[in-house]
Amino acid sequence: MARVVLVTGVSGPLAARVAQTLSENPGVGRVIGADSSPPPAGVEGIEYQNVDLHDGSLDRIVAESGAELVLHLGLDATETSDRADGLLGTLRVLGAAQRSDTVRRLVVRSNAALNADDTAEVERHVHALRRRRPDLSVAVMRLANLIGPSVDTPLTRYMHSRVVPTVMGRDPRVQFLHEDDGTEALVRMALCEETGVFDACGADTVPLSHCLRRVGGQRLPVPARGLRALRGVARHGRIGYAGASAARSVEVGPHVSRLDPAPLCAALGWAPAYSSIEAFESYAHSRGRVARGAGLRPIHVLALARATFGR
Repeated sequence: MARVVLVTGVSGPLAARVAQTLSENPGVGRVIGADSSPPPAGVEGIEYQNVDLHDGSLDRIVAESGAELVLHLGLDATETSDRADGLLGTLRVLGAAQRSDTVRRLVVRSNAALNADDTAEVERHVHALRRRRPDLSVAVMRLANLIGPSVDTPLTRYMHSRVVPTVMGRDPRVQFLHEDDGTEALVRMALCEETGVFDACGADTVPLSHCLRRVGGQRLPVPARGLRALRGVARHGRIGYAGASAARSVEVGPHVSRLDPAPLCAALGWAPAYSSIEAFESYAHSRGRVARGAGLRPIHVLALARATFGR
């Protein structure tokens, strides 16, 4: 019998690509895309279902569809403005999978790049689900900073700001995953039976300074507390800063030391086609020397200085 697949987060480009790719697999008979917004225009092969995080619609969709495979790829805290909604979305998916009589395989996208606290929280709940449902085949995919010609994330917006705050005296090294490799890794993991937590990332790392020289604006080295202040005022809407949610990654450094793609490559018999530097260069080449994003205006720089130095 052909498999029924449910993919969450299909309003985002990565989840939409994964869902469309799965719909083209001969072993998949039906792909349902669940999200609060429809998939991007031009995406085919997906039956869209609207989901409200605050009701029981996800349980209903899982039950009525008879989904055997669930991929939770959306409502990630790196791409939404509300971290609480991101975690709530994950809890809804885990709960629906636990209560389902048909779900046999669950793949959850975790965040290995920008927020270690959220990553740990998600993985703690996944571990609890595996204890309650040992019969359920569960894999967690920690994706590094996604990059590529069509990618638009807090980190890319941060790098394209006219003024780019960086931590004084630090040059963190960033690990990337090309969007094509991200799609391929998620599809392969969905269709296999491997369980556990896997890092998905390109080989090597890229200094942040290199990234900014290629696509960024003017660097503004500040003490770490300056970036914490920037995140705070941006979070409360006092300034408009496109990369505010990425500031944490350069404040504490992306968690590249924790990313080891070897277990993923061994499990799938596959390796990413792009290294981190190759993935970033494909993005930089596609953007060229484009006009800068909104970034920080001079008045914002002054506010940052006052918050940092108390002046």
